[in-house]
Amino acid sequence: MRYLFTYPHIVWGLFLDHLWLTVITLLIATAIALPLGWLVYRFRGVAFLVQGVFGIVYTIPSIALMILLIPLFGLSVTTVTVALVLYSQIILVRNTLAGLEGIDPAVLEAARGMGMNFWQIARRVQFPLALPVILAGVRLAAVVTVAIAPIGAKFGAGGLGTLLFDGIAQNRMDKIWIGALAVALLAFGFNRGLQAVERRLNRFRLVGAGAAVQ
Repeated sequence: MRYLFTYPHIVWGLFLDHLWLTVITLLIATAIALPLGWLVYRFRGVAFLVQGVFGIVYTIPSIALMILLIPLFGLSVTTVTVALVLYSQIILVRNTLAGLEGIDPAVLEAARGMGMNFWQIARRVQFPLALPVILAGVRLAAVVTVAIAPIGAKFGAGGLGTLLFDGIAQNRMDKIWIGALAVALLAFGFNRGLQAVERRLNRFRLVGAGAAVQ
């Protein structure tokens, strides 16, 4: 812990960079995955294509994917962000689809009986009720993003991976331990925080189902 106590500003700065990269990735990835999940739900013919493409992307090693993106975005945080967004899609799209499929058809029928149109049902009924399952996907994507993001330090993204790679290059176990523990702490924080929100949403899911069609 001597390195942490000697250079707390460095560790804190890298921690914030890692946190910021994770948050930005999740926001962009969720904004893409929600409409894609809806598209797959509405048009099952594209399900195989969308999930197949993202499934293939997910199997590509993270370093290889980032290298493939360098000609497009260079050695920059953009390259790392795009790679992390791509990795998150298979998780988020699947959970969005699972959440939408898990809604009781009777609830949708009741919404139609109340005179709701296509978009009102999606906005006021389907997505609110699917939110707990979607959030479970966001939680998993957050942990995956936090774990993969350290590799981005090799591509100009900074973050806690800087401590890990510097520690390896300098044979400094203090840097390696601090970097690893900080990554684990960040992943744990995302997991527990989103899990708490997820539990709260699940408590009110049945109540929301009735209120949504009133």
